[in-house]
Amino acid sequence: MPDPRTTDHSDSAPTTDQRPVDALILVDLQTAFVSGSDAVPDAERLLDRATDLLDRARAANAVVVHLQNDGPPGADDEVGTPGWELYLPVKPGPREHVIRKPRDDGFDATPLGEVLIAAGVRSLAIAGVMSEMCVHATARTALARGYRVTLPHDAHATYNIPAVPGLSDPIPAHTVSRVAAWSLGDQPNTTHPATAITFTT
Repeated sequence: MPDPRTTDHSDSAPTTDQRPVDALILVDLQTAFVSGSDAVPDAERLLDRATDLLDRARAANAVVVHLQNDGPPGADDEVGTPGWELYLPVKPGPREHVIRKPRDDGFDATPLGEVLIAAGVRSLAIAGVMSEMCVHATARTALARGYRVTLPHDAHATYNIPAVPGLSDPIPAHTVSRVAAWSLGDQPNTTHPATAITFTT
């Protein structure tokens, strides 16, 4: 049997596991990033998918966590500014939480881990922004902690990467998102759309 520590998984396909998940993590769906002229490309589609996931998670009484990034002074998501506010309405309760975070990883210096453990969560779907930053960091830690992670390909987004003369051409946002998801390896489900996600009741 091959040693899993040395086997090359570079050509492995991501998992297609479609079992229901226990929780929905919405990452940084804040006004600065999903509305107005500075929104991520195709923000309308992202919000449509995220709203559908949120509605169905609530209907199933699944755990919902809204992560809210505390940006530094002068940032688009500076604390207390209109851009910092969550875009989707929150219904606070024992199964729905808002957790502010100081860094990319939603688990870093926050009570997210404790909230999930207390609710008995073992699997989760992650949606939001930015694919290669806060979404990626939160998903990676979730995987490291043993959670089964689903990252629907049409429910996370980011910005285009501008060209750098002599280094690279512009990189479209959808390509950045795809690479960010692929770089998580073959453990998470990254190839199914948001409509394929179901929640435990």
